Amino acid sequence: MNRRPHPLMILVAGPYRSGTGDDPRKLEANVRAMNEAALALFRAGHLGVTGEALALPLLETAGSTGPGDAVYEEMFHPFAEQLLLRCDAVLRIGGPSEGADLMVGRARAWGKDVYTSLDDIPAAR
Repeated sequence: MNRRPHPLMILVAGPYRSGTGDDPRKLEANVRAMNEAALALFRAGHLGVTGEALALPLLETAGSTGPGDAVYEEMFHPFAEQLLLRCDAVLRIGGPSEGADLMVGRARAWGKDVYTSLDDIPAAR
């Protein structure tokens, strides 16, 4: 019997604030890069997720006025860590990022796979 690879839930971890000076256009570009990776994962049969897609609307609801404020610091990375607990793996994209590197370190410590290229992830379709 020919079995399909199991679809994975993969956290896409990349820079959000790093190197942006909190410029909204640069922040948006970083989110777009992560979303594009998540889309590629979806098309390969996996569920690609980003902490930003889930955390940013909740931060706004909680009263955050922008990156780095008290609400952001309270919730942003802890939210991603909770999401990572549910993920099978991490895809690390982009340039330098303390937050993305934190997610990679946590994933490795928890025995999850870490990928640095879409090409390394087996298709599930």
